Amino acid sequence: MVRRDSDRRNLAGLPVETVVGDLTKPETLPGAVRGCAGLFHVAADYRMWVPDRDRMFAANVEGTRHLMLAAAEAGVERIVHTSSVATLGIVPGGVADEETPVSFSDMIGPYKQSKFLGEAAVRELQAAHGLPVVIVNPSTPIGPHDIRPTPTGKMVLDAASGRMPAYVDTGLNIVHVDDVAAGHLLAFEKGVPGERYILGGENMTLREILTVIADLSGRTAPWVHLPHSSVLPIAQVAELFGRLTGIEPFVTVDAVRLARKRMFFSPAKAERLLGYCARPAVEALRAAIDGFREQGRLAHMPRRAAE
Repeated sequence: MVRRDSDRRNLAGLPVETVVGDLTKPETLPGAVRGCAGLFHVAADYRMWVPDRDRMFAANVEGTRHLMLAAAEAGVERIVHTSSVATLGIVPGGVADEETPVSFSDMIGPYKQSKFLGEAAVRELQAAHGLPVVIVNPSTPIGPHDIRPTPTGKMVLDAASGRMPAYVDTGLNIVHVDDVAAGHLLAFEKGVPGERYILGGENMTLREILTVIADLSGRTAPWVHLPHSSVLPIAQVAELFGRLTGIEPFVTVDAVRLARKRMFFSPAKAERLLGYCARPAVEALRAAIDGFREQGRLAHMPRRAAE
């Protein structure tokens, strides 16, 4: 399913049928799922800053609810709902999993909040209608064909372009987007309805991530460490400027608040029960950088030992 104005370059040449629909237009959804035996709900408004949070909630929460209801009405036999590790709890100084306690009050920013409520809506509808839905929670997908790019892809692009001269103390779980796609298929084939599975890869500090990107792009890794307290005032000014101009700020208050915790996760459940397996993070980062080079967004520079 694509929106009428969707960028369809990544679909060019693929043996797929497309239908026009929009999560924020419920009347377009029944026709999109009619006659389908399975549904992968991977669509979401994925931005770290939005001038209008209601628009994000309309897609990620209400759009999810309407799509699930349309699938139930159409008799879809199997559903995989793409949530996010953003909806999961965090273990300070440790690694979280699907059972780590969490509540809505832990959600920072509209994206996390909307994904949390979207997943909750799926669970409610599953209980009410017996939906055959399996939930997957990807971590930080990185790889080729990121044409917008996504917020995580932009981080890689900025670092590879030399636009990230400093770093804060945080951490992410990096996974190749192709492994996330394979995990979706495994969840469709082997997942238990009502269960959720983390589709993650390698836990890395931001400094480690930026060092690998520097090696792959032929640059010097940033060595300036900024405390969160020094970045927060900059984020506040950047957001104010963004709201006045409509230009997305290069750093946001929510991003700084999120960076105070390392988002480390374990995909052990998916590995054990689905046969899921993720490649090393360096391969994901290499694929992303190569993809940006092919798009003409990065100069071809000498590569270093990380390759």
